[in-house]
Amino acid sequence: MIDHHQKRKFKTTQFFKFTQFFSSMAATATAIHLLAATTNTTSSRRRTISISNDKFRTTQIVVIPKASASTENSSTGKKENKIIKKNNNSSTKNKKLKVEDIDQNEQIIKNNVEVEKSDSSDVIKRLDEVVNPVGLGRKSRQIFDQVWKKFSNLGQISRTEYDEGSNLLVYGDGAPIPGAQNTTVLVVGATSRIGRLVVRKLMLRGYSVKGFVRRIDEGVTDMLPRSVELVVGDVGDPASIKAAVEGCSKIIYCATARSSITGDLNRVDNRGVCNVAKAFQDYNNQLAQLRAGKSSKSKLLITKFKSEDSLEGWEVRQGTYFQDVVASKYDGGMNAKFEFNENGLAIFSGYVFTRGGYVELSRKLSLPLGSTLDRYEGLVLSVGGNGRTYVVILETGPLADSSQSKMYYSRINTKVGFCRVRVPFSTFRSVNPNDPPLDPFLVHTMSIRFEPRRQRPVEGQKGMKQDPRNFELILEYIKALPSGPETDFILVSCTGSGIETSRRDQVLRAKKAGEDSLRRSGLGYTIVRPGPLKEEPGGQRALIFDQGNRISQGISCADVADICVKALHDSTARNKSFDVCYEYVAEQGQELYELVAHLPDKANNYLAPALSVLEKNT
Repeated sequence: MIDHHQKRKFKTTQFFKFTQFFSSMAATATAIHLLAATTNTTSSRRRTISISNDKFRTTQIVVIPKASASTENSSTGKKENKIIKKNNNSSTKNKKLKVEDIDQNEQIIKNNVEVEKSDSSDVIKRLDEVVNPVGLGRKSRQIFDQVWKKFSNLGQISRTEYDEGSNLLVYGDGAPIPGAQNTTVLVVGATSRIGRLVVRKLMLRGYSVKGFVRRIDEGVTDMLPRSVELVVGDVGDPASIKAAVEGCSKIIYCATARSSITGDLNRVDNRGVCNVAKAFQDYNNQLAQLRAGKSSKSKLLITKFKSEDSLEGWEVRQGTYFQDVVASKYDGGMNAKFEFNENGLAIFSGYVFTRGGYVELSRKLSLPLGSTLDRYEGLVLSVGGNGRTYVVILETGPLADSSQSKMYYSRINTKVGFCRVRVPFSTFRSVNPNDPPLDPFLVHTMSIRFEPRRQRPVEGQKGMKQDPRNFELILEYIKALPSGPETDFILVSCTGSGIETSRRDQVLRAKKAGEDSLRRSGLGYTIVRPGPLKEEPGGQRALIFDQGNRISQGISCADVADICVKALHDSTARNKSFDVCYEYVAEQGQELYELVAHLPDKANNYLAPALSVLEKNT
């Protein structure tokens, strides 16, 4: 049996290690069979050799023959199996069994067992390690590990030596994402605490990654995978940024100033964001021109006030919400004008002293051929004001019949000086509650209205409060913001928590200016404001997403990096700004709002349900 088994034993090959594993399993089965036969022999002997004390029962001593596997092809030839039986006559009931007979039979059994051991000792010795369960498990794991290492090396994307930050990568980092192979992501600040984790997560998911760094030295090359394309430059230098954004589909901005010097903060956190966004927008426009078309990320110019001719078509109108006789007795008058002054500015100004009165600037829209507002998601106005509140009104319906027109309004706030104001179409509400939601495709008239009754006190020069019935609004341009399914630019900002009090205002001022420049760029954006960063593995604790600067807890750098990567293809993340931190319990008496925690999970995307309830264009 043993020689027959050895002839059929699998030959070991070097082409694949799994053959050795299956061969070991076959040898294991044979060894278990041999041991079972030997064990059964000994156990059966012990069970059948018995001495009956019952004088009415027949006493038998049975010697079990040797296993056929150890005697069938033995070199010493066949040995006859002896069965010694002693049958007592039924008539002789009280005959005693002699002790010498028992000893003789036991000696025969021992000789048989020794012969079995001598015949199978070589097999047992060879299969000792395999039969041992510990040895079998260890050997199989070693074979599997060797094969897996060779298999995994085929798809390795970087060196096997990782820095200390690599141990922060957690669940799902190797899961590929559909479309990632055709997406090139530029990571600005690739060597920062969050940037280097973002790079590794992108590489593990199959993206093509370009890293924007200040310099290339041994420390930078050891910190990042070799397959990352490194681009040297400065975010304050538009020329170097222009070369970096070429060929990129999306951008993740992780750079931050290394000092609290005002010049450094403005260069990186403010002007740097503006420069990268502008270079990316220019690159998209260039690609669109090569295709003889328009970029889907470009804004639609509705009107630009650059000369006297640009004021044509705009009409100044006035009215009141009260039409009764009593109100007319308190009519203090109203006046408004829209003109182009000697400084080259288009100014809408005047006063309203009538209770419930208003003045507005209105014009019928004339869009370029083939352009409709339903392809866009909102308006952006570049204005300069004195802190007043205005109402933007859109009118829809047939132009020929004004009685069927429907009006929708949205309020905007200005500040002293120039600013860009975003007005999403989703924020417009109908004047008549029974009207359907706004359909941008049907918009034909736009108005900007001033109402003194809703104005807040604004301090003017030397601390004096201005009269809320006077207004002055400088108009530079009005554009439509493009829509899209995904975000184009992800900016990692901060909440201000954990920053020294002496430098917190300077840092937040620069961060906020960079956020504003990104919002008015026309790109689909996602602004992530994490709490104090921690160097610990991610995916261990639930996360809280909020708007309103109400959170102050910390968060892992790995979790922030995971949020950035997930936001690349999440439609709920487009044009949203939010704070994020670890779940915590508010102190007693300070439960100002309900905390909704979202636990990171391998199978489910926690980002979509967390961001779906947040407001857009904050």
